[in-house]
Amino acid sequence: MREARRLCEIVCVQNHYNLVHRADDELIDDLGGDGIAYVPFFPLGGFSPLQSSVLTEMAGLLGATPMQVAIAWLLHRAPNILLIPGTSSVAHLGENLAAVALELPDDIRTTLDQIATDSA
Repeated sequence: MREARRLCEIVCVQNHYNLVHRADDELIDDLGGDGIAYVPFFPLGGFSPLQSSVLTEMAGLLGATPMQVAIAWLLHRAPNILLIPGTSSVAHLGENLAAVALELPDDIRTTLDQIATDSA
C-alpha cells in the first residue's frame, strides 16, 4: 500500500476476505483510518464444514440464514467495508438486503470472530 500510494491516490482496495479468511484484518483497519474503502472478494464462500456448522448455529439463534449472518458480520466488521455479494435471483437479493438490519449480539459476534482463529 505504501508503494502504491506513492504512485497514485488509492480510494479502494479489493482482496479475498470474509468471516474465515481474515489475513487483511490489519490492512482493513489501516485503510479505514485513512478513509479508504475495502471491498471483500469472495465474501460468502470458502467455509469448511466445521466453520459452516458454527455459522449455521449462530444463524439459527438469530432467526437468519448463514449467509445473512456472514454479511452482517462483514458490515459490522468495519465502516470502510463495502460489500458486493453476488446473487442469482430477486429473492436472494432480498435475503442479502435483510442482512443489513441484522444485529449481532456481543456473544454471537465473539463466536463468529473465533471461527477464523479456531481454523488457523
